[in-house]
Formats: sequence, C-alpha cells, structure tokens
Amino acid sequence: MGGSPLRILVVGAGIAGLAVARALRMAGFRPDVTEKLPPGELPDNGLYLPGNAARALRQLDLDGPVRPLGQVVHRQYFLDATGAPLCEVDLDVLWAGVGECRALLRAELHRVLLTGAGGAVRHGAEVRAIDLLPQGVGVTFVDGSATEYDLVIGADGPHSSIRTLAALGGSSHPTGQVVYRAVVREGPPVAEWTALLGQRAGFLVVPIGAGRLHCYADETGTTPPADPVARLRELFTDYGGPVPEVLECLDRVHVGVTEEVELGRWYRGRVLLVGDAAHATAPTLSQGAAMALEDAVVLAESLTTAGSVEAALTAYESRRRPRTRWVRDRTRDRNRTRDVPPALRDPVLRGRGGRIFGAHYRLLLGPL
Repeated sequence: MGGSPLRILVVGAGIAGLAVARALRMAGFRPDVTEKLPPGELPDNGLYLPGNAARALRQLDLDGPVRPLGQVVHRQYFLDATGAPLCEVDLDVLWAGVGECRALLRAELHRVLLTGAGGAVRHGAEVRAIDLLPQGVGVTFVDGSATEYDLVIGADGPHSSIRTLAALGGSSHPTGQVVYRAVVREGPPVAEWTALLGQRAGFLVVPIGAGRLHCYADETGTTPPADPVARLRELFTDYGGPVPEVLECLDRVHVGVTEEVELGRWYRGRVLLVGDAAHATAPTLSQGAAMALEDAVVLAESLTTAGSVEAALTAYESRRRPRTRWVRDRTRDRNRTRDVPPALRDPVLRGRGGRIFGAHYRLLLGPL
C-alpha cells in the first residue's frame, strides 16, 4: 500500500504521534496530525534514550538532527544511598551494533520530530466521536466538523480518548510510584548516568549537555505531594553522592504518578493505538520514547508491505506485542528489585548487578 492515497489521521502530537507521522511520510503517505492541546512549550524535562531508540531514529532518518543534541552516555553507575558503588553497566558494550545512548531535553527531541513530520499539526482539534465504518472511520471533532478516514491512529498517551471512543479498553492504572522530574543547571559535575538506590526510593542524575542535569526520582506511593521540592529534600536528605548538591539547586520539580496500560488488543476496525495509548509502563527502563519510535517504524513497514489495512494492523500488533510485553515484565522486575530491603538487595547487586540490569534489555538488542 506504499504511496497509496490512504486517508490517515494521527491523533496526538507527542513523541509517538510525530514519530508515526514521520514514518508514514517517509513511506509515501500524507497523514493529518491533530492535537487537542494548544501549541506551547513542553515541560523542562530531560529524556534518556537507550540504544534501541537511536536505532529507530536512524531508521526514521533523524539521527543526524539528533546527533548534536544532549550528551552521549557511556556507562550506568548504580550506587547505594550513601553513594558507595553497587555495580555498573558498560552501555557501549551492551548496545554495540545497535546504537549509542543519549540524554537530552525532551523538547529538543520533540522539535526534531515535529520538523520530520512536516510541521503541520492541527491544534485544538479534539475528537468527540468516532464511527467504525466497513472500510473506514468517521471522525467528529468537538467543533462539529466531521471527516472520514481510512485509518485512525491513537497516539494520545496513557489517558487516550481514542482508546475509550473505540472501546479498546478501560483507563490506565497506577503502578504505585510517585515520580519527580527536574532539570538542574549549574549543579555538581556528573559525567555519566548515576543512580542511587535507597529504601523503596531512588534518585537518578544524568548529564544532558551544556552543564545541565536531568534528575529523576521516585518513591513508593500513589499521591503526589503538594510541595514536590520540599518532599524531595525531605526524602533524600541523607543520600550521598551528587544528591546533596542537586537538592540545593532544585527550584522547579514536575511530579506525577506512573501508570500502566495493558490491553487485550490494540485495534478495532480501522482504529489503532500506538505508544503509551497501547502499552504504557513505568519509566524505570527508560523505554517509553524508544517503544514509540519503534512503533512508528514497524507500523509504516506493515502498511507498505501488507495487502490491506486490516492485514497491516494484524501484522503490526503481532510484531510489537512481544517487545512491549518484555519491557513491561522487565520493568516490573526492576521495580521489585528497588523495593527489596537494601540489606538483602545490595550484596546481590555488588556481586552481579551489572549482569542483572544489562539482561533487562536482552530482547531489545535484536531486530524490530
């Protein structure tokens, strides 16, 4: 179906939606992209992209624009709460032949994807209703306008309205973590990905270039605090390593809860879900953006090689489910490791933590 005049709507202009739009344009399609939110600045958050994300960007022909951004990360260091070493992972060895690992601002990646997708996003266009037709989808927007498409792709995140409208599953569910994100400028010198593991809580610092640090912390819980900066300083006051200096530099912190989406199927009729709308997990393995980028590559390939839209959607889901299921299961494994008391966990990590953590990505080293 490559280059055919399929009318395709992509709902959502985040990483997943823009990556899909880019992949479809490369395959000869010209999708419409809508976003219910008005255009605006993205939160000042960092993003860590493992090697499989770099491979997907290369397949989207966007590795060149991304290369000058952020900072390449070569090693992961795991420390205990005092800052003493536990284990490390050589990322260059782990991801050899796949791609380099990079940390950058989320807004920087978003701008690259927006340009790659053609830059045309219809903002403020929220979908009010969809009608599954024999050979297409009727779409009604909140402003009353209506259009028919051959395929609708829901890339609108874990709280996907398209998922609800297409009756593909219920709401996302919390995983029991409260997460904190911030970007620190003029903080302590940190050369590599560095995580401190404590009692049911952890603190991660990653350099993202230009002297900036991406900071990510989590704790077991379900309710975000009213004052996230104060909570971080309370929770991690006794941590060592770079944490004390980072806490002194914090001024604005984004807080939320992690959620999972687990569905029996990802499409109904000619409505398909991608990215977090279909398979969101906690961000423990930093695979959210990577899975969305891989989704885009595989979907475009499926649409260009299959004989019909229905066959393409079946092929897409059958290829993507094993990898996203692996990510979900390994994410749960690592989260359970975090919740083991340090007195039991830390001796194990000092002995073989590098092998344990590296093995969490084993399936993702292979082809899509």
